[in-house]
Amino acid sequence: MAEITAQLVKQLRERTGAGMMECKSALTETKGDLPEAEVVLRKRGITSAVKKASRSTKQGLIGSYIHHGGQLGVLVEVNCESDFVARTDDFQGLVHDLAMHIAAADPQFIRKEDVTPTALEKEKEIQRARALAEGKPEKIIDKIIEERLSKFYEEICLYEQPFVKENTLTVDQLIKTKIAKLGENIVVSRFVRFKVGDAPSAGSGGGEAAVPEPIQA
Repeated sequence: MAEITAQLVKQLRERTGAGMMECKSALTETKGDLPEAEVVLRKRGITSAVKKASRSTKQGLIGSYIHHGGQLGVLVEVNCESDFVARTDDFQGLVHDLAMHIAAADPQFIRKEDVTPTALEKEKEIQRARALAEGKPEKIIDKIIEERLSKFYEEICLYEQPFVKENTLTVDQLIKTKIAKLGENIVVSRFVRFKVGDAPSAGSGGGEAAVPEPIQA
């Protein structure tokens, strides 16, 4: 088995455009075989998803999920490229599953890139204090913080979370499999999660507020 080095991961990323963790996973599965790792990524639909990522998504659906008892609800906007795909059972099923996932997992942001600088700096301060309390050497604390941020992103970012119905997949990987199957770019644009007695928690890309405006009677 070839060692899964950073250089090997970089090579696969350059050849496929896939993310670092996806490349590392594929290389681990294929025991470091670069061509086979490319095949694995293609089977997962990841390379085709990367190619479609820049395509415009102006169609789609707003999905909803109300948990049993009516105490918890979610609205989510999922976009695709055409009305034809938006009407398919596969796309509608994805929208429903994403709404249900948001209800269960309570993400705060859609992607890592959407995490606000304030939230990120606060988490770094927490992890620095924790590492110092554990007696970690000062020279490795920054590295420890970066490693622990992966868990932080997994907890609060929709795309990084394990999918609640199949936790071997992240939400990002789930969406990419649908992109490969349906042949169009698919993105989550925004969501809002309501819980009785709490202020609504909203997630969106690019800092856009997702809380709906009140309707006047």
